[in-house]
Amino acid sequence: MKRREFIAFLGGAAASWPRSAHAQTAGAVRKIGILLSGIESDPDSQVRIAAFRRGFSDLGWKEGENVQIEYRWSAGKSDLIRRYAEELVALKPDVILANSTPVIAMLKSLTTSIPIVFALATDPVGLGHVQSLSRPGGNFTGFTFIAPALIGKWIGLLREIMPSLIRAGLLFDPSTTPFYPGWIREIEAAHQSGTTELMAMPVGSNDEMAAGHRRAGAKAGQLSDDRARPV
Repeated sequence: MKRREFIAFLGGAAASWPRSAHAQTAGAVRKIGILLSGIESDPDSQVRIAAFRRGFSDLGWKEGENVQIEYRWSAGKSDLIRRYAEELVALKPDVILANSTPVIAMLKSLTTSIPIVFALATDPVGLGHVQSLSRPGGNFTGFTFIAPALIGKWIGLLREIMPSLIRAGLLFDPSTTPFYPGWIREIEAAHQSGTTELMAMPVGSNDEMAAGHRRAGAKAGQLSDDRARPV
């Protein structure tokens, strides 16, 4: 399924849920909350939200007529995620659409009653957001785009692309990626002796990312020097 078709399908799923989740009188205006991790002006964000609106429209939902939609864009910032999540929960919408693991985790801590449809989630089962993908239980359901079982194959894919690869770095921000320990465990479990070494590189800012790149480059250079030395 193409990305735009998938997003349109997601919009349809989120739009149809309130019909069964809340039995309201005919003609009532439904209220939908949307909390996204992107930046509103970003072209990719505009493509996603346009597809979402088309999905609503195809199902007969018209903004300002039979549905009111509250949009929030957090730009991936933890303080905005908390602020906007609290705002949307306080509005008591019929359903909230959320994307990204930090957004989902925040909403999980704030409500057990408002239905949440999530997208772009990472390991929602392992992080306890749902009981299982087939039977999520509770008030959360949605889609994941990374299966933990595939993570261990990443190094193998890198080796196919670059057979001479010796070391690979895994950059992550611990404050926004609570799933990274599981990723590392999966990769280490799939690691074979003599194959590519994985370097965990936690970063929390652009400066730390640049420093991490420098450290990785220095280690790679040191390894090359060591290999060049006669035994």
